[in-house]
Amino acid sequence: MAAIYINLAVEDALSEAVLRKILKSSGKEYAVGKCFGKEGFGYLKRQIAAFNHAAKITPFLVLTDLDRTECPPLLRRDWLSFPKHPNLIFRIAVREVEAWLLAHRKGFSKFAGISTDIIPQKIESMENPKKILVSLVEKSPKRDLREDIVPKPKSTATQGRNYNDRLILFVEKFWEPLLAMENSPSLKRALEAVSQFEPIL
Repeated sequence: MAAIYINLAVEDALSEAVLRKILKSSGKEYAVGKCFGKEGFGYLKRQIAAFNHAAKITPFLVLTDLDRTECPPLLRRDWLSFPKHPNLIFRIAVREVEAWLLAHRKGFSKFAGISTDIIPQKIESMENPKKILVSLVEKSPKRDLREDIVPKPKSTATQGRNYNDRLILFVEKFWEPLLAMENSPSLKRALEAVSQFEPIL
């Protein structure tokens, strides 16, 4: 079976790594073309109509965070105020892509060297998964990991200097989407979407 060519559109490099791992775990053969974005959600929202139009030629997989929007259907209605082409796969991480990472509790436990018991099971119900992730790494015995992910004391930053690089490494080496989806309904829906996708060309 020929590979399905697909373009990605994401908020940042971490989300790109997550989508690539999801595609590899989908049970289908995908070939990623270009990756657009990595400039935050604002760029994605401004360009979503263009991605939808371009999907007529090459399918697009777009991922954004729910963040503070009340629910995924509300965000979907806000962004997709036009008929969505079947080749546009639009997925929303509840509430942030960090929730998808923490949903693989055993994997993150091994990565950070912390007990699985302190990692929340229903991470999607938490208001700020990114803050929770940072607080969990603060408990890690791995000094280099803490220095990369946790912001310095008295810093106004929300993350450490190598936050994305370290978590991308986690995604590539430890994270298993098929296990994580057991604790993340929005991730499960994303996996189902790419697993069942058949492009219209």
